[in-house]
Amino acid sequence: MLKKLGAATGSGKKMDKALRNLSLSKEPPKWAFALILLLYLAATLSVTAVSRNPGVVMLGGNAIPITIFTGVFSALSNICIIFLVIFFKGPGFLTAMAILILQFPRMMYSLFVVHDFATIPGAFNNIATIFAIVIIAVNKSRIAKYQERMQKQAVTDTLTGLPNRFACSEFVGSLINKGDKFTIVSVDLNNFKSINSTMGQDVGNDVLIEVASRWRTAAETELSGTQDFVSRLSGDEFAIVMAGYRSEDDIEKAVRYYETVLENRITVDDSDLYITGSFGYAEFPSDAKDKDTLFSCADAAMYDVKRTNNSNRILRFTPDILKVERTLEIEKLIRTALEHDTVMFNLQPQYDINHKLRGFEALSRMKDDEGRSVSPGEFIPVAEKVGLIDKVDGAVIRKAMMFFGELLRQTGADITLSVNASVRHLMKNDFLDELRSDLEASGVPPSQLEVEITESIMIDSTDKALQCINEIKKMGVKIAIDDFGTGYSSLSYLNKFPANLLKVDKSFIDKMNASDSSKQYVAAIISIGHIMGFDVIAEGIEEEAQLATLREIGCDFIQGYLWGRPLPKEEAEKLVRASVGKEPL
Repeated sequence: MLKKLGAATGSGKKMDKALRNLSLSKEPPKWAFALILLLYLAATLSVTAVSRNPGVVMLGGNAIPITIFTGVFSALSNICIIFLVIFFKGPGFLTAMAILILQFPRMMYSLFVVHDFATIPGAFNNIATIFAIVIIAVNKSRIAKYQERMQKQAVTDTLTGLPNRFACSEFVGSLINKGDKFTIVSVDLNNFKSINSTMGQDVGNDVLIEVASRWRTAAETELSGTQDFVSRLSGDEFAIVMAGYRSEDDIEKAVRYYETVLENRITVDDSDLYITGSFGYAEFPSDAKDKDTLFSCADAAMYDVKRTNNSNRILRFTPDILKVERTLEIEKLIRTALEHDTVMFNLQPQYDINHKLRGFEALSRMKDDEGRSVSPGEFIPVAEKVGLIDKVDGAVIRKAMMFFGELLRQTGADITLSVNASVRHLMKNDFLDELRSDLEASGVPPSQLEVEITESIMIDSTDKALQCINEIKKMGVKIAIDDFGTGYSSLSYLNKFPANLLKVDKSFIDKMNASDSSKQYVAAIISIGHIMGFDVIAEGIEEEAQLATLREIGCDFIQGYLWGRPLPKEEAEKLVRASVGKEPL
């Protein structure tokens, strides 16, 4: 934890203290406690003064006895007592009880010795106030415990017990406000998905828990030589906030320490695993001066390590790694397009091997503020990174289906609309409801709609994915497996997919005619698809030689520039009308 930069530092579990600082509400200032006591004292003295004052005050031409204000000041004193209990928890309750109880001897003396029966209402008032503050204190304690538990959950990763993304973001924000130098290290475990796919998600979770435990210990003991705050952002992504260093060499040494701790053997279910990670870091304020950009810079450095397979595995951000400004600009464009519902789509034709139109794949398109097209290769990764890909997908699906439904009603064409659903979109709890709503609104027959799903979804969340896919199939909608062979392909996963179509990725098609082994690889994919009962479509067909080879090895459908580039909806409509022999109405 950061000794210089957080009030929660000190001995013991410093990270836990930092989390409590993030999760618990701030107490009112101490001067407010003193102010309430002064107000109570003033109100109490006023009760005594006005109760014995025989005078009157003129209000609206009427003579009002001053004694009538006794109840007013008495109520004000009780309100002060209640405020102490509400705002200052235990100390306020004890103070309030002491004040009220200490008044009883004086009241008893006045009542039984002096025989001043005017104190009876005050005694009952005190008793009633005691009951009130006890009830308030008990209920407030219950509510506070519940709130504390809920607030702690909001800042804690449930699997590892580390601070979560929200906690890390809030903590970094607090450090930026202080203005002191610190560094964010972005970490991603290498090839972690292969552990989930080969050994199961339970083993993967055990690995994450062990890594988190090691790094938590490293942060608590400060053996890295810096003061650190470790958090788990999502999946196998972690962040380490470092301070208390003097030079960049100190940062490098600290990161190397975490790398060494990570790479020590991990034994799970009698299996020895050796985990490595990719580390990228960025410093405040030299690399970035705001929270979001700082995280983006650290992530950019980390992803550059992964992209280049850098054996050094530690890299500091430099402007050449990623044009952060452009990324933020693209994110703004996406958010604006979603806000104003200006996300567009094109339709790329799909044909059978004899050049009969099968249907179209809906592809997302976007333009910048000056009307220039933004490449999907640029805006889709940004949408995925900032968590907007599901909204982009949803807009494209809705608009494409509305157009396609009207086109089918006018032409009666027997064609299929294929739409893409990202993993994030498909895993949303309301995805199925959204799909049903789009089907109903557009009038597209379910049998003429196809949802494309990447095979990686079966690795990320097998049970939930299968449940969702089966529900889609029950609607009568087709399922296509997109980009097959580019991820962690597994026949066991493929066998579980209740799919209709298998898509061969363009990367295999490009190499298909380069060697006999490449051709046989594509032929094997097509054969596997047919054995599983799937039709097979090849993507990215740009040459006649590729078409000839696909005919030879038995591919069912093709998609690519050779027979059709992505078309605006007007051109797609002309193509459909020509295929069925109908002129525009």
